[in-house]
Formats: sequence, structure tokens, C-alpha cells
Amino acid sequence: MISGFIFTALACEAKPFIKRFSLKKSLHPHPFTIYTRDDMVLTISGIGKISMAAAVAYTVAKFPAINHPVLINIGIAGHSSAPLGELWSANKIIDLESMRYFYPQAIIKPSCPSTVVYTASKANLNYTKTGLYEMEASGFYEVATCFSSAELIHVFKVVSDNQSETIEAITAKKVSAWLEDSVEVIEKTITSLQAVAIELTQSIPKNYESLKARYYFNVNNSHQLKKQLARWDVLTDSSPLDFSTQNFKGAKAVLKWLQDQLDQQVFRL
Repeated sequence: MISGFIFTALACEAKPFIKRFSLKKSLHPHPFTIYTRDDMVLTISGIGKISMAAAVAYTVAKFPAINHPVLINIGIAGHSSAPLGELWSANKIIDLESMRYFYPQAIIKPSCPSTVVYTASKANLNYTKTGLYEMEASGFYEVATCFSSAELIHVFKVVSDNQSETIEAITAKKVSAWLEDSVEVIEKTITSLQAVAIELTQSIPKNYESLKARYYFNVNNSHQLKKQLARWDVLTDSSPLDFSTQNFKGAKAVLKWLQDQLDQQVFRL
């Protein structure tokens, strides 16, 4: 079963990770270039948020995965002043066309700075906002959340251009070298997140059996209940949930209340 997925837009972005994780190119016909090993898949989507969204949807649906897989987007981005090759993680993603906002949840913080990532359909050369500019993150993140928990979905970008060094100077060789320098940090994060993902998948959360015995949960709602309770344990270090004051009328009411508790925890993060 797959526990980790990596998505890049370009082959030069993927190259260091193919080497590091000893991935092999899939010989089966796919609409995207895909590399695999026993527990990991890397997909090269092509440029743009639509291509990236399609790649995420296709790949995770195509390859059998654990219930809470790790999904990582890795690539290049522009910044107003950060030096070329510097690695950043996204703590907020803003789609500049739709103005939709996404918030990755860093339960395991990588040893690199984090900032806002702006996604646009065209390359931005103005650098008018503080943060990173690129073309895939929002498409990646929006679709990825259909397949896993926000805590296991992350975006990493290395700076490829700034006000002093424009995009015209970017080469595939430079991109691969920059990401090669960042492989160790990203690998450690992925490995730590995979451990969390496996724990979430294998464990039966507190209150799961008692709630199922008390209320009728169909198959879909049972899966959602387990996912919400497991997520609560990760976010709060297994803090107790007080069900005694609640008068639930059914499974849907339980799930809504749990989601409200989770939303409050995410907000405090």
C-alpha cells in the first residue's frame, strides 16, 4: 500500500527525489509520467494548477493507498528578495484567480522557513506581495484534501527567481541542483509524516467503538467518524472529548459536532 505521494510540475524538479528514493518509472500507460516503489509514488504533472489537480486526482485514485496517505507538492517559485535555492514550506496558499485560501497544518515542522504561497495561471514577475509565486500549489492542495487529512498534505518550494535574478536565467540543471540541496529536509519531513499516517490508519481511536454502539453509523459515516477521531488525537495529543453534555439525535449530529471541535483546534494552530 502507498503511504506517500510526491507531485512535481517538471522533470527537473522530480529528478533528485527519483534518485533519493530509488523510484522506477512505471511502464504502464498513464496520462502523466509516474515513478514508483513499494510505498511511494512520484508524479510529474506538467505546468499549471489544472494539470496538477488532474495529476493528484488520477494518481491517488489509480494507486491503492492507506487511509491517510502523505501528499507532498515540490517545486520552484519566485520571491521578491529571498536567495536562489532557498527552501520554504507553505503555511498558507492563496489562489490569485479564485481568491480561495488554504491552510496546511504543520504538526511536524520542517527545518526550513514557511511563508504564504500565491498560485496564479501565469508566471508573476512583479513580486508585489511578500511570499512565493508559483503556478501549481492551490490546484494540488484543493484536490489533495479529498484524499487525506490536512496535517499530511504539504507544499515545499525552492526560490528560482527574484527581483535580481529573473526567470530567464532558470535552467533545468539549476533547478535539479537547488532541489538536490533540499532533499534531506524534505525526506525527513516525509518520513515523519508517513509514520503518523500509518499510525492513523492502523489505530482505532478512543470513543470510536462506543459511539458506533450508541448511534447508527453506515459504512461511509463510520469511516468519517474514525478519520475525525484519529485527527483529533493527532491535533490534541489525545486530549479527552466530553460527550456527556451532548444530546445527539444521530450519527450526522455526532460528526457535525466533532468537525466543529476540530475546526476550533485548527484555528488555534
